Amino acid sequence: MNLRISSDSADIEFELVHRFLHEDAYWCKGVPRAVLEKAIAHSLCFSAFVDDRQVGFARVISDRATFAYLCDVFVLPEARGQGASKAMLNAIDTHPDLQGLRRFLLATADAHGLYAQYGFVPLTRPERFMERYQPDVYA
Repeated sequence: MNLRISSDSADIEFELVHRFLHEDAYWCKGVPRAVLEKAIAHSLCFSAFVDDRQVGFARVISDRATFAYLCDVFVLPEARGQGASKAMLNAIDTHPDLQGLRRFLLATADAHGLYAQYGFVPLTRPERFMERYQPDVYA
């Protein structure tokens, strides 16, 4: 198995990424194509490939100086358990534009154990955080 991670947006197989996020991702089901195109254009993206077939994706929203938010992370079901998610997180951790950040956030319903391996912990002071959440924005 040849596992490769790319942060070149030209390598993204957009149809695959859109299909997964639009149809299967609990966090953004129904995301319109145009919204995802704009999101990708304004983010630092990481794609996982096994033998030149894209099997995973992650997106980082960041000012590349003080703050980042990790989102849209997935590995296709048939490729899970082969190291793609860890390889993407290692690439994110070592990317030159994501060094020295004061805060790096993410939200997850079920992958706390994975992210804990990369230093993510529950919010230290959740009382300081607020949100505007519109879960049905794509409906």
